[in-house]
Amino acid sequence: MKLIRSTLDLDRRVQLMGVLNVTPDSFSDGGKYDDVERAVARAFEIEAEGADILDIGGESTRPGSQPVGVEDELNRVMPVIAALQSHLRIPISVDTAKSEVAREAIEAGAEVINDISGLRFDSELAEVAAETGAGLILMHSRGTPETMQQLPPVDDVFADVINGLRWSIEKAGQRGVRREQIILDPGLGFGKTAEQNLQLINGLDRIVREFGLPVLLGPSRKSFIKRALDGVMNAGVRDEERERAAGTAASITIGILRGARIVRVHDVGEMAAVTRVAEAILQYGK
Repeated sequence: MKLIRSTLDLDRRVQLMGVLNVTPDSFSDGGKYDDVERAVARAFEIEAEGADILDIGGESTRPGSQPVGVEDELNRVMPVIAALQSHLRIPISVDTAKSEVAREAIEAGAEVINDISGLRFDSELAEVAAETGAGLILMHSRGTPETMQQLPPVDDVFADVINGLRWSIEKAGQRGVRREQIILDPGLGFGKTAEQNLQLINGLDRIVREFGLPVLLGPSRKSFIKRALDGVMNAGVRDEERERAAGTAASITIGILRGARIVRVHDVGEMAAVTRVAEAILQYGK
């Protein structure tokens, strides 16, 4: 996939997207990197640990989170992108649902827009991608981060995800985005039950076949992992952080087996090893 200045070789190997949340309240690492100096240091660590893409987000999308204004989001992400420009060797993705933030981030050096709303919140994001040539990640979600886990579950999660992604792709095309710029994300956790998240991972190949576009999978540290383990683990002392990391590893392994070409993770070093071994296994028996 050709970006503005970089290329993602999605055919040769699965790309690892490292998460950098510059927020005070993200579900997993909120507050750890809301200082520019710490964020920049972590960005270089993510690159050194084996990431192919750095995903910077300035607005938490955890369940129940409140939206932030454009200026607040810009004040969080722009100093970090500016400090990394011309120094980071891997492309930068900006995790935003706001066209104003995406435009300024791309002007400062970002090359991918990661839109959790799939253009439902701000369709002008597609115009930014079309005008600049940036990659555009279209994610399926239901409701908003504030309301998504309060919605009643859909009966057929695959039909809902496929119909939602089809709408996003058509909206992007109407605004001038080429199919070659688009990456799809089924949106684990965004308005789905724990069981539906597991279904989506195991059936990811259905989405790959339906659209013929690269698919990103983002299970990292999400709550469905804990729920899958509750009741089946030893009732003694449990280490939730280690369990979520192990569950993330299992999730991305199955996701890669089912056709994911990008995996979005927090624990880059550990998941780089998981990703490369999964790829090595896939090379045999074909």
